[in-house]
Amino acid sequence: VQLQASGGGQVQAGGSLRLSCKAVGMNFRIFRFAWYRQAPGKQRELVADIDVNHDQNYADFVEGRFSISRDNVWRMLYLQMNSLKPEDTAVYYCNSQQWWGQGTLVTVSS
Repeated sequence: VQLQASGGGQVQAGGSLRLSCKAVGMNFRIFRFAWYRQAPGKQRELVADIDVNHDQNYADFVEGRFSISRDNVWRMLYLQMNSLKPEDTAVYYCNSQQWWGQGTLVTVSS
């Protein structure tokens, strides 16, 4: 199984990014998926998750700015991030069960 994350980059505060995660070698549609992030010097934390029914859960700090989605046909997980803040700067990881993507860096400048 591989989770291949992409889409990170550098943006100014208030900007947007869309993260993608491609799942390879797994029965995508039967698993819950999640995005986590880890900022420098901090612990990894849950950003959002989505279950097999597409029900979504978000961390309090998201405040309606992010949207998680999944495409079971193409085995893709997404995180649309709007109104980005400097405190959103972190490495973002996609996750399902024991599997983790390699991380994609998001840098938000003020």
